Amino acid sequence: MRPREAGANVGSGIMPSQAAITARRPPLITYTAGQTMVGLVASQPAPTRVLILGAGFAGLTAAKTLAAGTGRDVEITVVDRRNHHLFQPLLYQVATAGLSPADISMPIRSILERYANVSVRLGEARRIDTAAREVVTTTGTLPYDYLIVACGATHSYFGNDAWEVHAPGLKTLEQATEIRRRVLTAFERAELEPDRDKRRELLTFVVVGGGPTGVELAGALGELSRHTLVRDFRRIDPSATRVILIEGGERILSSFDPELSSAAARTLERLGVTLWTSTRVTHIDEHGVRAGDEFVRAATVLWAAGVHASSLGTSLTGSLDGAGRVPVTAELCLADHREVFVIGDQARFEISGVPAPGLAPVAIQQGRAAARNILADLRNHGREPFVYFDKGSMATIGRAFAVVESHNVRMAGFVAWLAWCFVHILYLVGFRNRMLVFTQWIWSYVRYRRGARLITTPQWRLSDPPASRPSATPARDDADRVAP
Repeated sequence: MRPREAGANVGSGIMPSQAAITARRPPLITYTAGQTMVGLVASQPAPTRVLILGAGFAGLTAAKTLAAGTGRDVEITVVDRRNHHLFQPLLYQVATAGLSPADISMPIRSILERYANVSVRLGEARRIDTAAREVVTTTGTLPYDYLIVACGATHSYFGNDAWEVHAPGLKTLEQATEIRRRVLTAFERAELEPDRDKRRELLTFVVVGGGPTGVELAGALGELSRHTLVRDFRRIDPSATRVILIEGGERILSSFDPELSSAAARTLERLGVTLWTSTRVTHIDEHGVRAGDEFVRAATVLWAAGVHASSLGTSLTGSLDGAGRVPVTAELCLADHREVFVIGDQARFEISGVPAPGLAPVAIQQGRAAARNILADLRNHGREPFVYFDKGSMATIGRAFAVVESHNVRMAGFVAWLAWCFVHILYLVGFRNRMLVFTQWIWSYVRYRRGARLITTPQWRLSDPPASRPSATPARDDADRVAP
């Protein structure tokens, strides 16, 4: 911790000028041979340190905007607990074997490699000390002059965290590959199961939550069972798979126009998905789900209902909202610490009295706005309030059908699906990713095939540890040797 200079307004909410930031640090001293202490010459002022927590849409956009508008006078550090940026809108396609993990992710260092004043650290933020202007991470304590918090959100089980082991959510690649493993394994186990009731349980899939993620998951499962896998098994009929989508509200896709919601519901039903609306889930265990008064026996339950912001927000304020989001000003900063910005899913920014939706365009625009306000401070210009430009919402249901709502434009069907494809390809990071995803979609559309139907597990050992094996006489394994 650096000592505070007399009269500094630390924590007062008064944003210091760039000169004041520099003045807080002792000057770096350089001297040449033969100089006395009187002749020491102070070097250039220390650069302004900007620390960004999280490399999602918000954090990554902020880093690139800042780096493009600054030089060596600003040091930007990006901290993330994973080494890759993930395109979450297509994560459900990894979970349902449509795409491979590498198709929708890219190393953070590769994305930022051309910015000389940006460094990347692999680690997880544990605590923020706004008084000392430091962040404690798993790889050390990092000081900052400006802080951007963009750690995103995770799933909320509404106080029933024990459900997570039985009903994984969909926010990370690890969760997506685990869902893929459970889905594909259920079909494999059903192929070998002689008991009819047990086989029916294995071929029952329940998705909880009728928002875009839940609808896209349910549609992909319906398409997978009725088209992709229909010829792959001999003892079971995958098209008899039961997919149930449970929504607590009166209709699915409640944020969309009612006509689009109805069109999506009809498409899901054509894919064999059963819709249960106005139904609350009260219990989940290894055998299935209790929804309302009925218990559904299902081997695979997926969670797509409710989110909660990163717990790191508790380090910033005690007045979080019900979803764990941090209230921010119109400039996306804290009211009492204007050097701290909170953006993306972790921020509670209200638009006409309603919190901004947790969408990628919101996060991207907030990342750009926060970076521009920091640049305004560095140039002694005034900050600008954040104004969100709503580009609309999209959701896809299975093959060649989507719903799109943008201002007065409402579409449902194949044309909407083409628009959905174009927008998602456009937002993907990296030319290689765009080409791979586009090629895979064309292949899937023409052939009804999914090329990533791989069952993987975290278990990497091919055998048990030596301590757990029965004792035996050591023997040479000549099978792995090449004869001379």
